[in-house]
Amino acid sequence: LAQRISSINSVAALCEATGADVREVARAIGSDSRIGSKFLQAGPGFGGSCFQKDILNLVYLCRHFGLPDVANYWESVVQLNSWQQHRIARTVVQKLFGTVTGKRLAVLGFAFKADTNDTREAPAIRIAKDLLEEGAQLAIHDPKVDSEQIARDLKLPASTAPDSESGPTRAALSGEGTWWPSDDIASALKGADAVLILTEWNQYRELDWSALASLMRQPAWVFDARSVVTPAEIHAAGLNLWRVGEGQP
Repeated sequence: LAQRISSINSVAALCEATGADVREVARAIGSDSRIGSKFLQAGPGFGGSCFQKDILNLVYLCRHFGLPDVANYWESVVQLNSWQQHRIARTVVQKLFGTVTGKRLAVLGFAFKADTNDTREAPAIRIAKDLLEEGAQLAIHDPKVDSEQIARDLKLPASTAPDSESGPTRAALSGEGTWWPSDDIASALKGADAVLILTEWNQYRELDWSALASLMRQPAWVFDARSVVTPAEIHAAGLNLWRVGEGQP
């Protein structure tokens, strides 16, 4: 299952480079009964307590029994998963004119999947850490994950949410990355340069983007790593859109 996730994410990267749409590719691949459609949803990679631990156990056993090539193959599944998360963070930086230092980014979703508060190996952790290292100011919203857990995962205490009308914070001016929890989506997006959707919570599928766009700094971006938004609604709201596995026209 983990291998399928890393495989479709590698195809997603190729689709972005060639102008294709990974959802169409996945639909075609999944129609083959020998493959099936399960676990062919491109995204920010797998998380949770099992996949990485079990694959690394398999890698250890393969090396122990003198099968280095097999070990390298399975290890590459984990490496590609990390690569996908770093790639998403790099894409955000690239789209925001090569820097996120001092910029406000709203992160929607921190759990590794919807309907849980489990953040073990969550893709959002690595993506958020990369952006914090670049000096981003992150407003993080998740309906079930509390701020104490986010602080433990990021190994960084939360800061106080700044007033979007008071100008850059001292940390922003110094280039330090900071984050704070947001109890509601509107406050997370207020004054933001971009929003990243990293967990497929149903409430993120039902957002009124025409209303939310007016809260953001323009030109603003939506980075949809879970394919939950309707592109036409994003464009109608005057927002720029990046969707995982979708090539730019």
